[in-house]
Amino acid sequence: MNALYTATATASGGRNGHVESDDGVVSFDLAIPKSMGGPGGEKSNPEQLFAAGYSACFHSAVQFVAGQQKLDASGSTVTGHVSIGQNDSGPGFKLAVALDVTLPNLAQDQAEQLVHDAHQVCPYSNATRGNIDVDLKVTGQ
Repeated sequence: MNALYTATATASGGRNGHVESDDGVVSFDLAIPKSMGGPGGEKSNPEQLFAAGYSACFHSAVQFVAGQQKLDASGSTVTGHVSIGQNDSGPGFKLAVALDVTLPNLAQDQAEQLVHDAHQVCPYSNATRGNIDVDLKVTGQ
């Protein structure tokens, strides 16, 4: 792969620690959510960061493919849900993702095809394919 960009961030202290990007744009403390036995509060966690990154990247893929196919993706949104739980098939933990994609200016069948095509080009989708469950929920007109 010929890298177009490389993001660099450093974590210290794990899930109850701190993350910071090399340019300082990202710099905040993390906390384990209360539902996982942590303190929760007004701090982020790795699952929120992954949900934000995947939904933003997937939305860009939707916009890119819509442009190629000359479809109207204006007003569209992508909401990412990242879940963590016990791995049913072995030790450790597992992630699952649900992406809710809304395309208010497309018929349902057009919206579903666009999301399918975007799922083939999105780097996050390509990285997770075959590794974690990704559920795509599409709402068109």
